[in-house]
Amino acid sequence: MFRILEAQAPVKQNATATISTLCGRLQSATLLEDRRAAILGLRSFAKIYPASVASGALRSLISCLNKDVEDVDTTKVTLETLLMLFSPDESSPEASDDISLWLADEFTQRQENITVLLDLLETKDFYSRLYALQLITAISTARPERTQECVGTSPVGVSRLVATLDDKRDVIRSALTPSSPELQKVVAYENAFDRVFAIIDSEGSLTHGAIPVQDCLSLLANLLRLNTSNQNLFRENGWTRKIASLLNDVLQNERSREGVAEWARSQRDKNLWGLLAVVRLFLLRGSVGTQANQRSFWQSGVLAHVLDIAFHLSMDLNIRSEALLTSADLIRGNGQLQEAFAQLDVSLSQNLEIPPQVNGHTNGTVSTVRANVISALLDLALVSTSLQNFDMRLSACECIKAYMLGHGPIRLFFLRRAVDGHMSEDYEPDNILTILIENNPNSSGDPYRVWIAAVLFFHLLHDDFEAKNIAMSVAEGNAENGEEVVTLIQSLAGNVISAEQRGEDERVSVGYLMILCSWLYEDHDAVNDFLSEGSNVQSIVQLLAQTSQSRILVSGLCAILLGTIYEFSTKDSPIPRATLHQILMTRLGREQYVDKITRLREHPTVRDFEVLPQNLSSSQFGGLPEVYFDKSFVDFLKDNFSRMIRAIDRAPGLEVPVVANGIQKGISRELVDSLKAQVEDRAQTIQKLETDVLTIERKLGQEQADHRKAKETAAIELNRIRNINEALQRNHEEDTQRILKENRSTHLENQKAHEEETRKLTNELQTLKLDSEAAATRTRERHDAEVKDLKDTVTRLRTELEKSSKEHVQDLQTAHEDWTSKLSALEARLQRAEDKAADADKRADRMQGEAKAKEAAREKVQTELDDLLMVLGDLEEKRGRDKVQERLKALGEQVSGSEDEEDDDGEDGEEDGEDDKDVD
Repeated sequence: MFRILEAQAPVKQNATATISTLCGRLQSATLLEDRRAAILGLRSFAKIYPASVASGALRSLISCLNKDVEDVDTTKVTLETLLMLFSPDESSPEASDDISLWLADEFTQRQENITVLLDLLETKDFYSRLYALQLITAISTARPERTQECVGTSPVGVSRLVATLDDKRDVIRSALTPSSPELQKVVAYENAFDRVFAIIDSEGSLTHGAIPVQDCLSLLANLLRLNTSNQNLFRENGWTRKIASLLNDVLQNERSREGVAEWARSQRDKNLWGLLAVVRLFLLRGSVGTQANQRSFWQSGVLAHVLDIAFHLSMDLNIRSEALLTSADLIRGNGQLQEAFAQLDVSLSQNLEIPPQVNGHTNGTVSTVRANVISALLDLALVSTSLQNFDMRLSACECIKAYMLGHGPIRLFFLRRAVDGHMSEDYEPDNILTILIENNPNSSGDPYRVWIAAVLFFHLLHDDFEAKNIAMSVAEGNAENGEEVVTLIQSLAGNVISAEQRGEDERVSVGYLMILCSWLYEDHDAVNDFLSEGSNVQSIVQLLAQTSQSRILVSGLCAILLGTIYEFSTKDSPIPRATLHQILMTRLGREQYVDKITRLREHPTVRDFEVLPQNLSSSQFGGLPEVYFDKSFVDFLKDNFSRMIRAIDRAPGLEVPVVANGIQKGISRELVDSLKAQVEDRAQTIQKLETDVLTIERKLGQEQADHRKAKETAAIELNRIRNINEALQRNHEEDTQRILKENRSTHLENQKAHEEETRKLTNELQTLKLDSEAAATRTRERHDAEVKDLKDTVTRLRTELEKSSKEHVQDLQTAHEDWTSKLSALEARLQRAEDKAADADKRADRMQGEAKAKEAAREKVQTELDDLLMVLGDLEEKRGRDKVQERLKALGEQVSGSEDEEDDDGEDGEEDGEDDKDVD
């Protein structure tokens, strides 16, 4: 029976199947009740299985917000389910940070999804507004930039967010915490500051306000933190005066006869601490608007109210400490405010040692007096010895440090005031020099009195050579009365040694060593002052050898002090540099030196200084706080750690140069000697070079004189050659003219002789013609004889003519050879003067051209002579032929017409030849 029932029972479903079923119902449901039931089922799985629910039902859930927004119950369970998906159970197997990113991406991908949530902020339902605001916050945390873009894109998105501040319900108002700087800026410009302060006033201000005021201050801090634009808006709209008003209300309520109830003090202190924290957000170091914010707070009276809170005995010690730190931030790095700060007065109780009761509140009335704020701070930091006031003492010290920071004249004034007060006969319990020099052993229960004085003195001297010089003028003892004069450096060194020998608290020695390490660093005069007491080095080395392993800080600082002394000592120091090196290497050793400095650097108080609490909370088992160093000294120590490690490796002969106030101090003596030797060598070399220069100059002068002389000689020779060249040119032209004249006269003579001969021949021919005509009638025999005689005559004439021509040609050749020889001689002479007379060559070329022209003329004359000879030959032939014809005619033989024509032509030619002869 039971088996049958078991077989008929439905199959058990696991979570995954159930979630899948519910998701399917949600997607397919058409009735509101069905969708609500499915969402309720998914809500029960959202914490344990967020990934499964989100993957199957996220879009359906977002869709329900759009469709069922009018149904309050459905909207509520939908928003609850979505919020559970953003914050799943830590033990969930599906829990992951990626789920939030996935959900935020799904919401921000579509603008209407964010718009639906913004619309829910206007509903009157409490849960709808609260859950919608929380869901927007969760989405903004996962995807701030995209959420900011969606909210900014919505027409009234920011206004609806800021409007939640007007809700009277604290839970909704406190849910608005924008994290994006741009969204903070937009919220601020929607009158968020007005609404925040309105809520604070409506809730009873700082004194009577409860959690809502604290939440408003948190929202205010979120809007102002690292947001310069909102800080400027806050300052320019005068809200700093509202802060001053809130602080003044706290003081008025505290000073009233009724005072503040004990039950309200705790929340009042939280609110006041939150407001002071908001003020400090405006005063970050290095921020662009810090000084403008400081001036605004000063003008609004915030600083005065903060100081009154700090020195009001009924305030909680933590609040007073925070107020002092706020005061320090309000003046730090602002020269005008630092100067004005010293002029302020504060109200002090006549007995600062009145033990506070619960939360610092005292019963009864305490009479007060007005005192300068600097004196009050010194009293608070140095005179009070209660351990409960430790945070206040540190805060007061911090306020004094802020007063001196970055203002040289204030530091020098403060130091001179301390020196004058110490040198005067009046005892000043808050004088830092008196505390440091006296070091009363009876105050060993409060090592921080000396430590705080040392920190203040460290800040007076650090990186200020003028202040160091003033401090070096302080000395104990009168040499005129036979007393030993002990300088301030020697007093501080002696106090370190005596404190270690007496086994005083480690903080006392640390305070003194902080001063000495900083003072002697890069100061040769201070190092020499320290070494003037020879036992100091021996005592410090002995302390290093005897110091227990538990006092790592003191031994490390002593090693750094010795390294600093050796690093900046000189050959002329009271203990020479070489001797110091020998002491360190023999009595301490390099390994011990490096080990102690390294262990100091690795000690938690130095290594983790920035993360360890530097206040009363660092104390363990009711002991003293674990505060040993000042932040500036830790920075100094870390910056110069590697240099101090390497100091012992520097050669004794090499001194470290230091620039103090623009003057370089310290140099290697061996380097000086080497440089002097080099200078002497260079001087000798220079002297030798100068001698060589004089010799070379003399040689140069002689050479220049020789050169001038040679130049003058060359000029004279050039003139002479030029004159010779000109003379040669003139002679050449004259010779050329003469040769031309001779050639012309010879030509004329030859021409005349030729003409004369031609005339003679012509006359003879005419005579012969006449004779032949006369003898034509004679016999042929006589005619033959005459012809023969005529031939002989012609032959003779031809011979004579040839001879005459040959003689004429020989004369021309002789003249040409003479001219050629002369021309060769001239060319030889011109060749020697070729470099100095280029024009002569050109003229010689011209003469050669003219000679060629003359040769051409001679050849033309020769041609004419040849033509004459041809004419004479033709004439002789014709005459002979005529004579033969006449003789043939005389013998009775006929002569052909062609022969007559030829005879006529011959006559014509003869006449033409005669005409040509006449022309010639």
